[in-house]
Amino acid sequence: MAEESKREIPPEIIERVKKLREEIEYHNYRYYVLDSPVISDAEYDALMRELRELEAKYPELITPDSPTQRVGFKPAEGFKEVPHKEPMLSLDDAMEEAEVIEFDKRIKRFLNLPENMSIEYTVEPKIDGVAVELVYEDGLFTVGSTRGDGYVGEDVTNNIKTIKTIPLRLRKFSEDAPDIPKRIDIRGEVYLTKEEFKRINEERIAKKEIPFANPRNAAAGSLRQLDPQITAKRRLDIFCYGVGYVEGYQFKTQWEILETLPKWGLKVNPLVKKVSNIEEAIKYHHEIEKIRDTLPYEIDGIVIKVNDLSLWEKLGTKARSPRYALAYKFQPTQATTQLIDVVFQVGRTGAVTPVAILKPVKIGGVIVERATLHNEDFIKNLDIRIGDYVLVQRAGDVIPEIVMPIKERRTGEEREIHFPTHCPICGSNLIRKPGEAIWRCPNKACYAQGVRRLLHFASRNAMNIEGLGEKVARDLVDRGMVQTPADLYYLKVEDFMKLPGFAYKKAKNLYNAIQKSKKTTLARFLYALGIRHVGEAMAQLLAEKFKSLDKLMQASMVDLASIPGIGPEAARSIVEFFKDEENRKIIERLLQAGITFEEEEKAEEIPKVLEGLTFVFTGTLKNFTRDEVKELVTRLGAKATDSVSRNVNFVVVGEAPGSKYQKALSLGVKTINEEEFLKLLEEKGITLEDIKTKILKEGKTEAKTTLF
Repeated sequence: MAEESKREIPPEIIERVKKLREEIEYHNYRYYVLDSPVISDAEYDALMRELRELEAKYPELITPDSPTQRVGFKPAEGFKEVPHKEPMLSLDDAMEEAEVIEFDKRIKRFLNLPENMSIEYTVEPKIDGVAVELVYEDGLFTVGSTRGDGYVGEDVTNNIKTIKTIPLRLRKFSEDAPDIPKRIDIRGEVYLTKEEFKRINEERIAKKEIPFANPRNAAAGSLRQLDPQITAKRRLDIFCYGVGYVEGYQFKTQWEILETLPKWGLKVNPLVKKVSNIEEAIKYHHEIEKIRDTLPYEIDGIVIKVNDLSLWEKLGTKARSPRYALAYKFQPTQATTQLIDVVFQVGRTGAVTPVAILKPVKIGGVIVERATLHNEDFIKNLDIRIGDYVLVQRAGDVIPEIVMPIKERRTGEEREIHFPTHCPICGSNLIRKPGEAIWRCPNKACYAQGVRRLLHFASRNAMNIEGLGEKVARDLVDRGMVQTPADLYYLKVEDFMKLPGFAYKKAKNLYNAIQKSKKTTLARFLYALGIRHVGEAMAQLLAEKFKSLDKLMQASMVDLASIPGIGPEAARSIVEFFKDEENRKIIERLLQAGITFEEEEKAEEIPKVLEGLTFVFTGTLKNFTRDEVKELVTRLGAKATDSVSRNVNFVVVGEAPGSKYQKALSLGVKTINEEEFLKLLEEKGITLEDIKTKILKEGKTEAKTTLF
């Protein structure tokens, strides 16, 4: 150590450490005090990791005021300070599986345990929210505070009281619940649901206010309002995950804490789990990541904690984090990058969408180069400009989108985005109807619309024409072979042989796929027509209500609007579509080509053994895709819905179930697994073999489409 302390440290290292500390402190201020970060979480984590690594290599550079030596930032002015009886430390994080395995090994080394010995852990989703402490004295809620710097937080008691899921007094809600301690400091994460976050941002954008970057940022801003009435309007929620100081009761394990808190009326995430070893914890991480996008709230990883609290005492803590817990992060869903240019894309209904061309950035393991800018109002309200550094978001398979510009990084060279007045493809004057945010090209002969309409028509859940992808669609429209989808059915094998890359076999296969698509269902046909506001669910509803295409084409606004689930805008769109003479001619040509609907015949063949029942499906099933199982129960007479309510008869739970499973438990709706679902069908006389060979359609192949 003496030699190490005397060594000469390169000046560039000293300067880099200084620079990192300044940057991190600035971003801490933006995050904790202003609730307005200017970089993504991933970028912040990268800065902190680099600083930790340099301090680990050159420990003589560590100073008491380094960001690595504290948890967060001091409380903002305007709130009374509240000291925590026990520190609210932050967690070390891991991005890779190897780091998690090393965490397990490190614990065993510290405790002098054999490497092959298993340690029991608790695992839970890492909610992307705001850490708080709730103090209960003699069961009464007395003080609520933020984490602050980990030792002293901000008094937000009045704001926390607006959260309806937080009890103002603890009670025993179970016979086996222990007596409520004289004092207990509950730790939890306050968060906003995705739906509430969206609502708040829509309001802010409408008022020309800067939107929140993410639900966590919005939760922090809501919790730290000086006026509790504003907080109350934000509909915050909480999951409790642990305890700090406790007087009058001794917990033995973290799992005991998680089981006990709900018995006292405190909300705990239903996805928490106890696992036997680190391998099971890693498996849990993978399972939760699969359902991440289905949850009603944002999570950015899982938290792994040693279950035995006596080991917590032995392991102890470091300067800013405990040794007994780890945050195993997911790939980030947000990043900042530069907006290089904007292009305008024309969709099948003529809608013109601005698309941002980005400096390539990795988000969620995928390189993102383009993102949607939604519409002209979105661009104007956020004042997004070419050259801006922007926050980009990508979740699951959702199209990447611009969240907000980082105006603090502007240089003055940025350029305003001007929306076109003419279609960028055909040159027609764009129109924008009153009350709509979208500009549209009115020219139905527009090339771009023709390609998109054809792709939609041929897609899997529409007419399901195998082999008709984007390149083929473009070639057909380019050569004037297809102007409307009806033209497809009048082409011959030799016509397809004129396309680039098509020999006889490939042309014959496409021809056969088109002929096969002539036998379809009314619902698929209606969806394939591309009527505005008519998605798959509404197409199915229309088919069930009207039974025939003729009746639907003659339906009035009143007829349609009287059907639950069809609003006035959709009703108007349907009526206008069928009144259009050109659309009627296309439909007539399709029917003349031999398109027929099969519902009546199949309805007689398949007994409605599930009639009157309503099902919800959540998680991954072994024998069915989500579309298949919904089609199955629908054809057996039941209703398949995506929303859990007391009107639902069964929630069928597959692997890694999402929030629907949680809601079913909270409402007392009956839950069954896939085996029990199949047993229910067998009792009704339907076997798995029947399902595969007689009921479900086979040969579904999706025609690939791309947004950009």
